[in-house]
Amino acid sequence: ATATRERVFAAAEQLRYRPNDLVKGIFGHRSFTVGLITSDSFGRFTGPIMAGAEDALGQGQVSVIMCDSRGDVNREARHLDALVGRRVDGLIVTGRCSNPRPSVMSGLPFPVVYAHTPSMDPDDLCVMVDDVGAGRLAAEHLMDVGRRRIAHISGPADFAAVAKRAKAFTRAVEEAGLRPVGGVRTGFWCEAWGREAANSIIAEYPDVDAIYCGSDLLARGAADALREAGRSVPDDIALVGTDNWRLIAESARPTLTTVDLNMTLVGRRAAEALVKAIDGNRGHGRLTVRATLVVRGSSGVTYQSPTKLGGYHESCIHSTP
Repeated sequence: ATATRERVFAAAEQLRYRPNDLVKGIFGHRSFTVGLITSDSFGRFTGPIMAGAEDALGQGQVSVIMCDSRGDVNREARHLDALVGRRVDGLIVTGRCSNPRPSVMSGLPFPVVYAHTPSMDPDDLCVMVDDVGAGRLAAEHLMDVGRRRIAHISGPADFAAVAKRAKAFTRAVEEAGLRPVGGVRTGFWCEAWGREAANSIIAEYPDVDAIYCGSDLLARGAADALREAGRSVPDDIALVGTDNWRLIAESARPTLTTVDLNMTLVGRRAAEALVKAIDGNRGHGRLTVRATLVVRGSSGVTYQSPTKLGGYHESCIHSTP
């Protein structure tokens, strides 16, 4: 038998034979594919999450099928039916924000893990970004570099991320004996709102010396407004963004200090958790990937603090049951 097996392997190598994945899935009771459903039509967050998931799954030669629901529950239901038909081994659900969404678990023949966009069911496993840590990191950094009159511009008030970041930012500032300048300016996730909000802040509070923005797009809009108003960044007003969208942050002048929500790591951790669930070790609750600070020129600092930077290491992770 051993000699026969060796001859088969030798012939397969000579013929460059590779197992058929569909046949292997049927006879191994696995399809070696997982689904990813998103409502993030723009792909701003889904892209990094997908990349992280593929990095984790690629080591086991598992393919990812991505479906865009566009926020339509009927479209999502059709995608779920199609994924069941394809006999995927598991599913990652994500979206464009961290507002809780209804669970998709009912009746599905495979495990589900949520990434960035959590399920309303506390029994589901959700891998989350650290919005609370993001707000605190930004405030502490700006105060560390000597800023005392700090304003905050963010997106729509009905976004959970906006409320969490604002609360953490405000608390950190108040713990230092200061008060945020002008409260929290909520509006839209776009450059135009960043410009409008920055203009209103410097008109009402000309002595403001720093602005924390809830996204890098907002920060770019704010930087444009400050430059047009003759305010230097960072000499007059320091800026910190959120997301570490490198296309924006590294092309800004000066380059943008920003809080990285580590979306790629969120995708990786979600995929790793899904693999465990497929193998019968299903988790539940919330796993949070800590935010990190990426220091560039817009906050007036020319070094990167080793205490707040660092790669994707285990200390970036904490769990919430």
